[in-house]
Amino acid sequence: MRPPKKFRPEPFPYHHELTLQIDSLSNLGSGVARVDGWVVFVPFCLPGETVKARIYRNDKNCSHADLLEIITPAAERVTPHCQLFSQCGGCQYQHLSYAGQLAWKTRQVEELMKHMAGLTFPVNPCHPSPQQWNYRSKITPHYEKPRHPDDDIPIGFLAHGRRSQIIDVPQCPIAMKEINEALPAIRERARNTPTKRGVTILIRATVAENNDRRIETDHRAVVTEVCGSTRFDFLAGEFFQNNPFILEEFVNYVAQQAKNCDNEYLVDAYCGSGLFALCLAPQFREVAAVEVSEAAVEWAKKNALKNNITNATFLAASAEAIFDGITFPANKTTVVIDPPRKGCTPEFLAQLIAFAPRRVVYVSCDPATQVRDLSILTTAGFTLTSVQPFDLFPHTRHVESIMTFDGPLAAS
Repeated sequence: MRPPKKFRPEPFPYHHELTLQIDSLSNLGSGVARVDGWVVFVPFCLPGETVKARIYRNDKNCSHADLLEIITPAAERVTPHCQLFSQCGGCQYQHLSYAGQLAWKTRQVEELMKHMAGLTFPVNPCHPSPQQWNYRSKITPHYEKPRHPDDDIPIGFLAHGRRSQIIDVPQCPIAMKEINEALPAIRERARNTPTKRGVTILIRATVAENNDRRIETDHRAVVTEVCGSTRFDFLAGEFFQNNPFILEEFVNYVAQQAKNCDNEYLVDAYCGSGLFALCLAPQFREVAAVEVSEAAVEWAKKNALKNNITNATFLAASAEAIFDGITFPANKTTVVIDPPRKGCTPEFLAQLIAFAPRRVVYVSCDPATQVRDLSILTTAGFTLTSVQPFDLFPHTRHVESIMTFDGPLAAS
């Protein structure tokens, strides 16, 4: 077969076949092999396996190959739960036992700290999700405008390794049962609705009045989620953690780390609609929270009223602005950080370092950017005391990491 026009011919020809020993997993979930020190990434394999693979791309410092055959399977290999696994790009680890997934997510946080920050630090075992299937409370399948009126369009998610091809997904085993029950009717309605461009469908399982789940597809509708005794209202299209089965354990751990000293004040940066600020408020004298989204702040204020929480204030601004009006004594204050995937801004970190709180609890959905910020904080005198991964998204490569720091003046 003729190679693509931009194919780089070194070190392997196009479609060259190799027998490889898989050594580890990348942060994207692919198997990692080496040929004379040269790294080759192969998806859907596991450490310890011998595989046959076919090269489709050479980059400057690595190659990528398609998996052709598992010659020697790993002991932890299991049968994927979903027939679309390896075609749909949503999951990366369905072929790995759940215990194996947790072990690798723990190891990946350790390796990021070692390679990016030069830090060897004990990472607690990844906290498992109480529910490993049918846990997602929100999915967003997509479909494109059909080329011809009678075309049977795929409605689902991006194909593995593709930027535009959609795989038809009639059922999703990591989505809640209520979502899967509603999917056939939603898909049929979508196919019968004319569209001039691509459409992304919102499907969210919200808590109903009787605490059962109902389905909402309107982005502007008000939906509800529950964490312990605290109820949160927000718009269906806005961000909220999508695994409610682990949510209380996740928040309780943050609360334990935030209050594991005699601190009386809490600052919640990147607060969203108030998850940490409101759940932790009963344990603190005062809470100050900030969120760049004005809409999210309005919902946080409404949620405070709904839950009879009177000691929390909310500011609509960029995260670093919270320090302009803070009068809390730094040696009695915990700062909880839960930034977007790109991590904290340099401006926020500079303000945080200048404020020098007694404790920082850093929650991250991308441990790589978290480790980048870890280096900045430790250089500034903060001391890392705990690293705890949480598995909010079983069978995917994603992992939440919670790092706890003591401030430079914590001992005073």
